[in-house]
Amino acid sequence: MRVNYFLILACILASVWAWQQQPALAERALIFSSTNLTHGRPWTLLPALFVHASPLHLFGNMLFLFVFGNTLERHVGAIKHLAVFFCGGVLAFLFSLPFMPPGTGMLGASAAIFTVAACVMLIAPLRFSFLFLMPQGLAAIIYFFYNVAIVYAPSRIPGYQHNVAYAAHIIGFLIGIAFGIALSREWKKNLLITVALFSLYLFIVSGLAWRLVEKMAGS
Repeated sequence: MRVNYFLILACILASVWAWQQQPALAERALIFSSTNLTHGRPWTLLPALFVHASPLHLFGNMLFLFVFGNTLERHVGAIKHLAVFFCGGVLAFLFSLPFMPPGTGMLGASAAIFTVAACVMLIAPLRFSFLFLMPQGLAAIIYFFYNVAIVYAPSRIPGYQHNVAYAAHIIGFLIGIAFGIALSREWKKNLLITVALFSLYLFIVSGLAWRLVEKMAGS
């Protein structure tokens, strides 16, 4: 059985248990923040990787972890997959503190999953996902640039949520690129493949959008 399934199960169990606890306990022991760090509770980095804010938050993250996590583990093995997940999540939380308002809590596996996704992009970009209906490398880079766009123009991007740590997602992805370079001898070729797929995606989307605008203008 893949270790990725144990990560998914741990996230589900930890989240369901946390939802039954008092908010004060969660704030002090289950959520990572600059306040907890300065008050001698750096260990909150670990539970914060597994606890999620809501069923929807949990479902979305587990969907991405199922896709990217299974692919990464299949290519690099369980130990390296765990190293990417935990190092990416912990470092992304730490490095994103300067970009967050003081005391803001962070929780969820999103940042770690972004690290895993970036690795997959440089290791197996053409691995097709029937859940996303596209190659996984393309899905990874689309979601990365979506988060970059939100950081630079939050009010103009659909789906923006003020309580989401988009900076941690971006940092997690960048950390994943470093891991991907270390784990793949063909990372340059795979990066070119991903850029080509993304360029084709933008060309198709922009063409469809232009045709829609023309149709609306002519009606």
